Amino acid sequence: MPQQFYTFLDRIGANRDLVLAIGVISIISMLILPMPGWMLDFGLALSITFSVMILMTALFIEKPLQLSAFPTILLIATMLRLGLNLASTRLILGHGHEGPQAAGGVIAAFGDFLIGGEVVVGLTIFIILVVINFVVITKGAGRIAEVAARFSLDAMPGKQMAIDADLGAGMINEEQARTRRQELEAESGFFGAMDGASKFVKGDAIAGLLITGINVIVGLIVGVAIHGVDFGQAFQTYTLLTVGDGLVSQIPALIVSVAAGLLVSKGGMAGKAGVALGDQLGRFPKTFGMAAVLLGALAFMPGLPFFPFALLACACGYAAWNLSRRAEEQLARDKAEKAEIEATEEEAEEPISNTIAIDAVRVEIGYGLLPIINGSNAEPRLDDQIRALRRQMATDYGFVLPAVRILDNMSLGSNEYRVYVRETEAGKGEIRLDSLMVINPGGGDVGLPGEATQEPVFGLPALWIDRELRDEAGIRGMTVVDCGTIITTHLTELVKENISDLLSYTETQKLLNEVHKDAAKLVADLVPSKISVSGVQRILQNLLAEGVSIRDMATILEGIAEAAPLTQNLGQMTEHVRARLARQISAQHTHDGFLPIVTLSPAWDQAFTESIAGEGDDRHLAMAPSDLQTFIGQVRNSFDKLAEQGQIPCILVNPMIRPFVRSIIERVRPATVVLSQNEVHPRTRIRTLGSIEYQNSLQAA
Repeated sequence: MPQQFYTFLDRIGANRDLVLAIGVISIISMLILPMPGWMLDFGLALSITFSVMILMTALFIEKPLQLSAFPTILLIATMLRLGLNLASTRLILGHGHEGPQAAGGVIAAFGDFLIGGEVVVGLTIFIILVVINFVVITKGAGRIAEVAARFSLDAMPGKQMAIDADLGAGMINEEQARTRRQELEAESGFFGAMDGASKFVKGDAIAGLLITGINVIVGLIVGVAIHGVDFGQAFQTYTLLTVGDGLVSQIPALIVSVAAGLLVSKGGMAGKAGVALGDQLGRFPKTFGMAAVLLGALAFMPGLPFFPFALLACACGYAAWNLSRRAEEQLARDKAEKAEIEATEEEAEEPISNTIAIDAVRVEIGYGLLPIINGSNAEPRLDDQIRALRRQMATDYGFVLPAVRILDNMSLGSNEYRVYVRETEAGKGEIRLDSLMVINPGGGDVGLPGEATQEPVFGLPALWIDRELRDEAGIRGMTVVDCGTIITTHLTELVKENISDLLSYTETQKLLNEVHKDAAKLVADLVPSKISVSGVQRILQNLLAEGVSIRDMATILEGIAEAAPLTQNLGQMTEHVRARLARQISAQHTHDGFLPIVTLSPAWDQAFTESIAGEGDDRHLAMAPSDLQTFIGQVRNSFDKLAEQGQIPCILVNPMIRPFVRSIIERVRPATVVLSQNEVHPRTRIRTLGSIEYQNSLQAA
């Protein structure tokens, strides 16, 4: 039999959702169907047990979110008590004339044993319990829940920004940020639900008071008018039953109200309630000492009982002495541990890994620019702008930029900043937080009062103006830039220039394993049997160096898989991948529906082709330096003329010579795009803007 009972309990535990549904249906049934006295006794015992369990759980949890289902529990407990109230009212009014046992043994015990059968005493205790529950506990808990919900909602944007800032600074990873966001949403929802759930407790107290009054009045009418019971006997019987019913309902309600108050008042207190209160009250031994002195004085005052005050004075005195002794011992231990840690730190040599570790990207700022980090000025926070930059780089290039570290450097000028890429200074500038930078897109005088300067990103002439002149500059069509945008724009250009160097082996492995999980089978077939991770890294770096996005990793890997059996030259494999990305590359450089191009004359094409020496991996360009200078000059002249017309074309060349032409062009015009004929998608509409004609060195002279 015991084994079968345990098996039955295990089945109940495995089907908790079904048990909850049956329980809710049972509560609803109490509101409709009559209930015998023995079943009412079981329900009242269950209500008391449920209330005590709720209170103990609220005491032992360490933070409110561990009981996030409390609003639902509160609703179920309230409905259970109201259902039992209605069932007991039905028994009292229907069978109260039969005697004190008409509504079951629990109500009879509360009406007889706990209040001694005295109606006045019972009514007084009931009213006091209602006042304590409704006026004191419920009202205070409801107010705390309301304020907590309001403050939680008001603080949510700031907390979310703090999480994003920690994520952008690299202090936490994406999983930790997601967990903290979910916890923040759960906390806000919990306090909001508690604000509404506190109304359940308030309504329960009011309903209990009304039900008790109705039972007394209607019970007297039913007993005297219908059943012919003597008025005195009817008043005694129905009042005792009603008060017993009220007490057996209000005591669980009071317990649940105390649990709700404990839960919402826990606030920022961490740990179990008893442990946290003991630790916090025990921090100040002098408090117990002063209480002991006061209690000792009261013990010897004439007219006051000596024993209780003397006993409490001794207890407080002992607590003060014991807590002081523990505090001194803890202070001594802390000093010893601190001295030991300092000695260990002095003896231990700093790990070499900390010395040689470098940041992928680092921004150092002077002390005068600190407000741009902590958000104490009127501009957007720098870390928020850098976080947006990382998202934009991921969208444009398919490459997650490593976390950018922002440090203050006292050796810099107060308004100076520097950008480092892999510990090498890549750019620097100077800004003013109290001013705005204005740039005239058409050149010429800005026409506003200010201090002339040079824009640090592109070297354009600019002007520092007061912030009050922002609207006027905008009306005049000027470009107005704040300090954070200057740094972010500068950082963006420097990252684009060095993006290929930022793609490390680790980042490449992460791209293959985590970011592009849909291409896992292709990666497994390709790496490392046909190409190593380092080879893939080098190909991706070649693409990024020319501004080609690597988001379409599946197509890139397919191109590598096609080229790997034919050649192991990474340059040639890159060219094949670029041909596979023809649609993307053509769309990237298409303007107004056309791809603007400048072609090479057949003579230049032949000159480059004949200048390629070597075979396979040893191929190189062996063109005369004079011819190279002539070619560079002609490219510069052609593109300068087209730039004056507002045109930014690409150079279209033979696929065989594209890498060599690109290697020449990137030294004089890094932003100029060199495309091969294989990289132009068949559906792309081409607009030819000119041709670079051949002219040898003698003709040029």
